[in-house]
Amino acid sequence: MARADSRIPSREIVEARLLKEQRRYHYLRLLIITLCLLATVAAAAALIAILFLQILRIDGTSMADTLREADLVVAYSASSFEKGDIIAFYQEEDILVKRIIATEGDTVDIGPDGSVYVNGQLLEEPYVKQKALGGCDIELPCQVPEGESFVLGDHRNVSIDSRSSAIGCIRDSEIIGKVFLRIWPVKEIGPLK
Repeated sequence: MARADSRIPSREIVEARLLKEQRRYHYLRLLIITLCLLATVAAAAALIAILFLQILRIDGTSMADTLREADLVVAYSASSFEKGDIIAFYQEEDILVKRIIATEGDTVDIGPDGSVYVNGQLLEEPYVKQKALGGCDIELPCQVPEGESFVLGDHRNVSIDSRSSAIGCIRDSEIIGKVFLRIWPVKEIGPLK
């Protein structure tokens, strides 16, 4: 009579080991697919952020009460801008955030009380709490050159903007993008007007 070899595992043991290996292979494959998917999403998000979105921290009070010191905002690249848009732009090595008041061809005048006139029409500015002429050293009225915008901060007493010859009108090529969303502080997350 032939004796069963004790080194050969039973059919149940072989099937259990095979099932365990199949599960291990399945989980390993799922882990690799998940990691690849996460890496792809992270790379796409980074690419979008680099090419289209900028996260900026507000320093200073020139845009108060719309924006305050230490707010985090998001700006997106755009090809055109309108009056009233809040934009971020390069000024030498700094990035400034101001509001577009007038675009190319418009004539801007500012009264001694800080009232702003664009093409002879008084500008409605509900975002400005206190009008002021501020540090204006440019000749008024001022016509906005082609391919440029006239910008002002919402807090006119302290804002250094297009009223100053140090900044003047902003060339379209200097504009980083339109600031459209506040993401910090958390209780004030939302779109900007």
